[in-house]
Amino acid sequence: MHYTFNRVRIIRYLSIFEMVVGTNDGSPNFANLNELASETNGGQIVFATDDWFACAENLLKDTEPVFKPDLYTDFGKWMDGWETRRRRCQGHDWAVIALKKPSTIMGVCVDTAYFTGNYAPRFSIQAAKLTDEEAKLFPKRECKIGTAADKSQMEQVQRIDTQKWETLVPMTNLRAGYEETRLNYFNVFETGTWTHLRLNMFPDGGIARLRVFGFVTPDWEEVNSDELIDLMSAENGTVCESYSNAHYGHPRNLIKTERGINMGDGWETARRLDRPPILEADDSGVLQVPGNEWAIFRLGHVGEIHSIEVDTNFFKGNFPDSIKIEGVLADPNQDSRRWSWKTIMTPKKLSPHKQHFYSTDDLLSYGPITHVKLTMAPDGGISRVRMLGHISHVSELLR
Repeated sequence: MHYTFNRVRIIRYLSIFEMVVGTNDGSPNFANLNELASETNGGQIVFATDDWFACAENLLKDTEPVFKPDLYTDFGKWMDGWETRRRRCQGHDWAVIALKKPSTIMGVCVDTAYFTGNYAPRFSIQAAKLTDEEAKLFPKRECKIGTAADKSQMEQVQRIDTQKWETLVPMTNLRAGYEETRLNYFNVFETGTWTHLRLNMFPDGGIARLRVFGFVTPDWEEVNSDELIDLMSAENGTVCESYSNAHYGHPRNLIKTERGINMGDGWETARRLDRPPILEADDSGVLQVPGNEWAIFRLGHVGEIHSIEVDTNFFKGNFPDSIKIEGVLADPNQDSRRWSWKTIMTPKKLSPHKQHFYSTDDLLSYGPITHVKLTMAPDGGISRVRMLGHISHVSELLR
């Protein structure tokens, strides 16, 4: 039996996740999962009915929305989001987002930031799992304000029957884009695997960002156990389950596929207040401090580790002093507080703005494991962590 997500296991995972993960900003627990539709995670707009004031591609930006009060275009007020014209014909506006990998969605956030008198009053989300041939039926996409899909493009997209896709979130009211009302969170309870989403606005208006939270669901039958893969990659189903601190950057950034684009694209904590007034180090140069920060990740599949990379790219004056890595082959029926963590790699001194590589000679154990715990001391920022290894089929324990 493989350690994969069938319907029963997804439901079990939901209950475990609700117990383990907490948030500090009042957002729901699913908001700690991977952002599946974001630009840096490979999300793409493949169709939109209208892009008059602002293109639908803005929905997928990783950055927070901004407002420029004096900036106008030839078509009206510049807005950092997707904004359609005021409809004067039948119908409503909608856009289709392609996810990079087939994924399971646990929740969404519709952000109407700065759309205060022009936000979409209602929305819904539908989804489908398309074949490669079906995905090719969408007309060629061009991001250009002041435009709308023409008759031939509408006829072409109608062949895909997107209006018949599965409903993940039914038609629901949105709130205006003021700071206290801009973030609209919705749970998704359909446990299918999806490749494309349809975002409907009823009837028109503006949305700043669409955040889609969940995890990639690989077809592990297609992965050879001899194949070397990144067990920590979000594209291989890994998610962050819990963490101690994410003041400047969420630990889920560590498992993105591409290298970090800046210091904000990594896991960075606040400075710990329990650091000694005068720091001291052991014989290997590792600082001796009382506290640390940690993050726990659930792998997409049971695996055995071959090598590790820790990348402090862009963290030049705020990298951690050291990192320790542990792993566990966890029984999902057991309380996580009773897990017996084994040391994979003892604390290693880190350097600024550098890729650190560790081979099997640097590791004390290799697995098999289901979860990884990263501990940085005393605090700081890391851009990416990769763990090359092989999937394992020792899963009878994990039914």
